[in-house]
Amino acid sequence: MRTTVAGVALRMPYWVFTGGLAAIFLFPLGWTAVRSVAPQPGTNQVHGWGFGNYVTLGGYQAGIWRYLANSAFVSLLTVTLTLLISLLGGYAFARFKFPGRNLLFLATLAILMVPYATLLIPLYVLLNNVGLANSLVGVALVLTMFQLPFATFMMRISFEAIPRELDEAAQVDGCSSFALLRRVLLPSVKPGLITVGLFAFLAAWNDFIAPLILINDSDQMTLPLAVANLRGQVQGVVDYGATEAGVVVLALPCTVLFLLLQRHYVRGFMTGALKG
Repeated sequence: MRTTVAGVALRMPYWVFTGGLAAIFLFPLGWTAVRSVAPQPGTNQVHGWGFGNYVTLGGYQAGIWRYLANSAFVSLLTVTLTLLISLLGGYAFARFKFPGRNLLFLATLAILMVPYATLLIPLYVLLNNVGLANSLVGVALVLTMFQLPFATFMMRISFEAIPRELDEAAQVDGCSSFALLRRVLLPSVKPGLITVGLFAFLAAWNDFIAPLILINDSDQMTLPLAVANLRGQVQGVVDYGATEAGVVVLALPCTVLFLLLQRHYVRGFMTGALKG
């Protein structure tokens, strides 16, 4: 009994601290969700509690479903390209030796030091020259480029955490480099892939600057850009109810996805941490 009480007493500061942090981070989202269905003057939900603000959001310009589809397309394409390229890049950097390998890897990581916004105008000109201006594919390509340094780094350390004896055993059995990757190594780097994919999805889903610079057509807007434009549509008066509903719709997929994948997410970050 004394051991149990002592254990609870020792853990209490940790519980209080983590509980306080959770409350700080969850309070804005919870407050926004409540306000999105609460009665507010100047909104579509003036009397009583309901989903009038979501009705306003659903009827905004091309409709909420169009903007959700645009965001989903950009996010899924960004995740697919990021996973594919970083998987092959991390595999090459971790398992193959070639001249200039470390220098090339450092050059890849150096992209992280370049301010994000400073490259958008040159990239807009480049996309315009190749016919991808005002295109969701162009936005996805730009977001993929900025995700690749971190993603390649994560995949390299994920592959380096796997003993090379597995490679040798598979090669003795006649596996080629791609067969080794597909059959042996890919299941072992699953946490790293999930971490990279989740990071890429969150970045693409919530990104505002790239669509703002690269998209001109209102029907091609992503959800963050549509929610931002919704704020000043009626003579400069902000419809806070519809804006709060848009924030809830924007945050919900990220929250659900993170809760479902958090175990793999943590394992992915821990990959290679204890590697000798």
